[in-house]
Amino acid sequence: MNSSTTTSGLAFEVRLSPQRKTPQERAALLENPGFGNVFTDHMVTVRYTESRGWHDAQLEPYGPLILDPATAALHYAQEIFEGLKAYRHPDGTIACFRPEANAARFNRSARRMAMPELPEELFIGAIETLIQHDGEWVPTQENSSLYLRPYMFATDVGLGVNNPSRSYLFVLIASPSGPYFSGGIKPVTVWLSEDYTRAAPGGTGEAKFAGNYAASFLAQAQAVEKGCDQVVWLDALEHRWVEEMGGMNLFFVFGSGDDVRLLTPELTGTLLPGITRDSLLKLSSELGIAAEEGRISTEQWRAAAQSGELTEVFACGTAAVITPVGHVKGSGGEFSISDGTPGPLTMRLREELVALQYGTRPDTHGWVRKVG
Repeated sequence: MNSSTTTSGLAFEVRLSPQRKTPQERAALLENPGFGNVFTDHMVTVRYTESRGWHDAQLEPYGPLILDPATAALHYAQEIFEGLKAYRHPDGTIACFRPEANAARFNRSARRMAMPELPEELFIGAIETLIQHDGEWVPTQENSSLYLRPYMFATDVGLGVNNPSRSYLFVLIASPSGPYFSGGIKPVTVWLSEDYTRAAPGGTGEAKFAGNYAASFLAQAQAVEKGCDQVVWLDALEHRWVEEMGGMNLFFVFGSGDDVRLLTPELTGTLLPGITRDSLLKLSSELGIAAEEGRISTEQWRAAAQSGELTEVFACGTAAVITPVGHVKGSGGEFSISDGTPGPLTMRLREELVALQYGTRPDTHGWVRKVG
């Protein structure tokens, strides 16, 4: 069945899959989808060329992309992406959390990688179109959601490397995901990476650029070899200033009770400006919790943990929301954060944020957008 729908000023041609999952098949897949393993029936694609701009917006059956062996992205890694979620609210509607912020960051990444910007209304329109036809894939179970992955890559054919591509493909796919912590929230052990660097000043650190993640795999493998769950990235120059954990931003909690305060590494252009990070800074202020952006060294981290001044540490991001950090290892030894269990402020902030995302807490910021 072919039809069209107009959202965002560009008409999306709708080509429904002739092999859509039956309700029974979908229910079976949604019982235990894991993360990023199961995909919905459809995807959205939009093409860009210098001569026409953005065009040929389509909802089409989920399936393989056909690429020429000389496609530019396969050789020169001109590819960016985003990650956000759609949540089922108590009234049955479907909402996204701050999708406009994802659209804005997508375009910041595009500018850094010399790629065309995607209009915000087209970014949101792609989500609305996909949810309109695949909304039944949004799970109803507690702490489950539909993970959305918009991405864009260069499609010029040829091996010349003098200029950026003149054509691109934007794709949106969706994957139902269960609770990130299937056995409850467990603190992670992290490795302080002194051998490898995620990003340097003037590089691509603040862009959600595919190459940043490929470059992180070796350091992550080293962390696992050291008995850790995640790698913590340090600055490129001195290898002592804390930046972020894997693909997540870090927060440090000092003190407790009325004297508690939060610190997160400042944005210097070398770490990702997380949307969850920004949301937590704003929520903390609303809850009367002092929060600031600044610098913290590995020496300060260790000393504050050992003295008891540092009471909690957590990482945050779209996939896991908030992940407590319980233990730290590095070339200079290891240490724990308090008793190594999730702290009260960590859990309070997580509960507040999750309640906003799932529509069980009033949205006073205008962050929740209905998409279905």
